[in-house]
Amino acid sequence: MEEYINSHMSGFWIALGFALLAAEVLLFGFTTIIFLFAGLGALASGLLMSAGVIPETWIAGTACFGIATGIFSAVLWKPLKSMQDKPVPPRKPTSDIVGLAFVLMEDISVTSAGSYRYSGIDWKVEIDDSSDTDSLSKGDRVKVVSVDVGLLRVVKK
Repeated sequence: MEEYINSHMSGFWIALGFALLAAEVLLFGFTTIIFLFAGLGALASGLLMSAGVIPETWIAGTACFGIATGIFSAVLWKPLKSMQDKPVPPRKPTSDIVGLAFVLMEDISVTSAGSYRYSGIDWKVEIDDSSDTDSLSKGDRVKVVSVDVGLLRVVKK
């Protein structure tokens, strides 16, 4: 086995590079980028050996691996860090209740909320900010446009 690896040194470095990249993706999910840099360094060493740029020796391979890993980490650190630090836009939770239409049992306005019993729960009902009206009357048909914990925001249907 040792003779085979010594006679196919570039293949060893390429295989090591792919193994390190696979470990980064499959085991760590890009949470640690150390294996990413090391995998790219090993691939670079193997490809440079295949192209005949560096000799197929352990010393040259290890030196190229270390230098290439350092170069990749220096070049890619800032862009990867800035991608990781981007703020994630807040996602509104979706619900099956959004789109529900019902008839109001009491008057509501932007200053006084009402209530509606749905699925065995008494929900607080408020007029949504996107609505063009400041009050809704008892008997008006409304539609739920957003849901929070215990709160239905509605507009006139």
